[in-house]
Amino acid sequence: MFGFLALWGGEGLKKVGIVMGSDSDLPMMKPCIETLQKLKIPFTVRVLSAHRTPLAARAFSENARAEGYGVIIAAAGKAAHLAGALAAGSTIPVIGVPVKSSHLGGMEALLSTVEMPSGIPVATVAIDGAKNAALLAAEILSISEDGLAEQLDAMRVEMETAVLNKDRMISQEYQCSEELSV
Repeated sequence: MFGFLALWGGEGLKKVGIVMGSDSDLPMMKPCIETLQKLKIPFTVRVLSAHRTPLAARAFSENARAEGYGVIIAAAGKAAHLAGALAAGSTIPVIGVPVKSSHLGGMEALLSTVEMPSGIPVATVAIDGAKNAALLAAEILSISEDGLAEQLDAMRVEMETAVLNKDRMISQEYQCSEELSV
């Protein structure tokens, strides 16, 4: 059902492969998808398992560079070997998203994702950190795409403005007279 969910975005820009260990990870990965859409970065969404479909996962990672991918984002819970399995089959950057999916609150997925042996790196974001995975993928791709770097800069300005507006509103509500000058 989720074999190829979406392709979005610009001409010539490397794609991001979003790979989930289970379709139950999709709701948690929506912020990743929405962020890539906002940035007009092309992507695909796949459901592949390090344990249940190891040959398909291996084939995806081995062919990723030839298929035009610049980054793979791998989301998995529990044993969370997906990011490492994909990284073992490719030299393009892999970002692991540990998924909170068991009684251990995602800590087992975090440790499984972050504890990679020397020589096979996986960048890892926070538990359920889907949006940050998309932003990190965008930053990686922005190394060779100036337009993408400008979009990321603009997003940071928007975030700063939003926080300073909230600061002003709360300061006024509680009659704080001090204002930051930035």
